[in-house]
Amino acid sequence: MPDFQWIQATLEDNTLVLKINRPPVNALGRQLLDELEQAVDYLQNEPKAKVAVILSGIPNVFIAGVDLKEMAQLTTSDEILKVIERGQAVFNKIENSAKPVLAAIQGVCVGGGQELIMACHLRIASDRTRFGQPEMTLGIIPGFGGSQRLPRIVGPSRAAELILTGDIITPQEAFRIGLVNRVVSDGALIKTAKETAKKIARFGLPAIKAAMRAIGRGLDLPIQEGLKAEREEFLSLTQTRDMQEGIRAFLEKRQPKFTDN
Repeated sequence: MPDFQWIQATLEDNTLVLKINRPPVNALGRQLLDELEQAVDYLQNEPKAKVAVILSGIPNVFIAGVDLKEMAQLTTSDEILKVIERGQAVFNKIENSAKPVLAAIQGVCVGGGQELIMACHLRIASDRTRFGQPEMTLGIIPGFGGSQRLPRIVGPSRAAELILTGDIITPQEAFRIGLVNRVVSDGALIKTAKETAKKIARFGLPAIKAAMRAIGRGLDLPIQEGLKAEREEFLSLTQTRDMQEGIRAFLEKRQPKFTDN
């Protein structure tokens, strides 16, 4: 397990739990971005980990954006460009992960925090969460993928409204527009996220990865090419032991025992 300063990483059965704890507000600085990248690399390379959950160790805050103190120290366009490219690269790595990444979101989730959760594959929010892209109030725009992922998730018109106004929205509104999958009570958030991860992790890893690839490959393809990608992924599973076990367990009316082979 990697040794992090700002992330507490634990492997709970087949779930990698990544608790971000960088007081006071989990600001996304360069070191935290590096640790997030290392955590995603660990997820890919650890056979026991089938899914990851990202959560906050700070009450009432998920991530309150990028580290503005670090940004203020950058004096040239090249320095700023490197930070922006770094943030985009790390979030791309999360989005392109071969294994699913869930975000368990509570408290303030704005700016770079919202950009992070949009790179995750499932998003579960506490009923005390607040979302937003308030970069316009700083005279800038989202730089870690917000202007690209938000329109793809909620539609271009709604994304334009949220980015151009900098409005902060409730979790109920975030659910209504499709920004999050589910809203639960604050006290049930972590339990719900871990239970969701456990549901995924009970299945065989070949099928989990094939589903992730099929979804990811198809997003930017015409439907016929996407269907071809789906066929290829389906066929890749037909000779696995897990598929044979799944069918056999169904016919024998029992729970399957997948071995990830």
